Amino acid sequence: MTEETELLEKIEADEVIVEVIDKNTGKLFRRNLPLGYLETGNGIILSGETFDGKPAEINFLSDAALAKITDLFGKGPDQSQCDNEEEQG
Repeated sequence: MTEETELLEKIEADEVIVEVIDKNTGKLFRRNLPLGYLETGNGIILSGETFDGKPAEINFLSDAALAKITDLFGKGPDQSQCDNEEEQG
């Protein structure tokens, strides 16, 4: 695996830039936030601290991660995702 491919599999940052457009004025605002950012194929994790200084995280799961969780809890399709004839026998 090349270094470029490895970088694309996981994106990390110690600071996040948020841009919002105010719904009342239409003005664009940009803020640098001291949030940890981790993105993989399973989704995005934002990490920081509460007002009390306690660790906090927000997890945004990808569709692929949600499908895996659904399968783990037995809520997925009743057929194998693999095309293996041994399993069908």
